[in-house]
Amino acid sequence: MILTFEYWFLFPISVIIATIAMATGIGGAVFFSPIFLLWLKLEPTVAIGTALLTELFGFGSGLFAYWKAKLIDFKLGREMLMLSIPAAVVGAFIGDYFPPDVLKAIFATGIIFVGIQIFTSWRQEQKEKLNKEIADDSQTHHASALTDASGHTYRYTVCNRSIGAIFSMVGGAFLGMISVGLAELMEYQLVAKCRVPSPVAVATSIFVVVITVLVASVSHFIGFAQAGSEAISQALSIALFTAPGVLIGGQIGPKVQSKVDPDKMKAAISILFLAVGLLMFYFLARP
Repeated sequence: MILTFEYWFLFPISVIIATIAMATGIGGAVFFSPIFLLWLKLEPTVAIGTALLTELFGFGSGLFAYWKAKLIDFKLGREMLMLSIPAAVVGAFIGDYFPPDVLKAIFATGIIFVGIQIFTSWRQEQKEKLNKEIADDSQTHHASALTDASGHTYRYTVCNRSIGAIFSMVGGAFLGMISVGLAELMEYQLVAKCRVPSPVAVATSIFVVVITVLVASVSHFIGFAQAGSEAISQALSIALFTAPGVLIGGQIGPKVQSKVDPDKMKAAISILFLAVGLLMFYFLARP
């Protein structure tokens, strides 16, 4: 196994991507996979596995911050992981059996779907209104209570657990197969459907995503090992520069979040995803 330094230019790109990802709560793999597929022209399984490995470092940095803030609902997270982990493993291994162009088409479809969902999910005032409703409803009756590091207590009742379970399973499968689908939509589902306060929803979703991404990455690297040392060398050579980049960007992102309009940023990102998905279909359709 030989590591190379030819991917040095991915370091500054990774800082920028991780900053955007942590500022919006969107998984970094959804940005990295198109770069690896369209720009570096990696094989889809290598591109997706490497994107997941990179996302693991970025979200891991955020997870540590939320763990210190004591905002993670570990009980709810474990329930979701019971379905997302096996689904991610199945998705990762199923992806190896698809022809490269079919996997690219699935990814293009997935990224367009994510773009549409982000654009239509909610606006900031809707989120604030929903959080107020959750807090008001929980004053008289609640099944869960979580006190964060600052002493603030969140009281809530998790509703529609079946919807959360289905979402965890489907999202985990798509994350394992094409690296997108779980992080981008989980916060909305937890708040809007399961009635979890937004700070707890964000922290818990990152916890679920990090563990699921870790398992999916291991599954992909098992596939790399079977394919030969060249695939592993290529993935690790890229991660050599993307991993430190996302660690730095992961610390910058929360600071950027407080200075930009979240609605405008999400709208811009959703349009970008739609454009990337359509561009991938264009390249696939070319003879």
